[in-house]
Amino acid sequence: MNSDNKKEDMEQPKILTLDDDFSLIKRFIDGDEDSFKTLVNRHKEKVRNIIYLTLMEPDVIDDIAQDVFITVFKNLKHFRFESQFTTWLYRITVNKCKDYLRKKNVRKIFSPIKNEEEDIASFRINEDPDIKEIVRNAISKLPDNLRIPLVLRDMEGFSYQEIAETLNCEIGTVKSRIFRAREALKKVLEPLKKELFV
Repeated sequence: MNSDNKKEDMEQPKILTLDDDFSLIKRFIDGDEDSFKTLVNRHKEKVRNIIYLTLMEPDVIDDIAQDVFITVFKNLKHFRFESQFTTWLYRITVNKCKDYLRKKNVRKIFSPIKNEEEDIASFRINEDPDIKEIVRNAISKLPDNLRIPLVLRDMEGFSYQEIAETLNCEIGTVKSRIFRAREALKKVLEPLKKELFV
């Protein structure tokens, strides 16, 4: 009897967590539009952060974030539950950022960095606000195919697998682009090397 009670307790519904995105989506598909508001509130700050770190343009964050969630709203009923909701959401976010960059025509091409054995260790950025701003400006000058995976990895803490799924490419490609982005940054920031990289 006691063991049955314990089993029942273990099977009781748990407090809503990030792992419950699927149940919210199912409720939305069944007609509960309030569940969409819960999804938005849960993920909007992460989406806004990715937009800011990718574009470095505070004035466009709200517009692009709104565009992201409008797209999510229109397409959520077709969500296939084959990957995490966040992977799908961040892919939409990154694609909206790319669309914005294409329209603004601000992508820049950097010369390829010499091919060396990949160093996948992250660097840490000095906490000085002025230096952080210098680093952000340097990151904003990277081509978007290098900048976006770098932001997701070193600033948002995504795993290589998560980045690969978000960008719809191979893990090897992700690692290569992050390596090239770090090398390009170090080259641009060489005069501040001692202060920046600790």
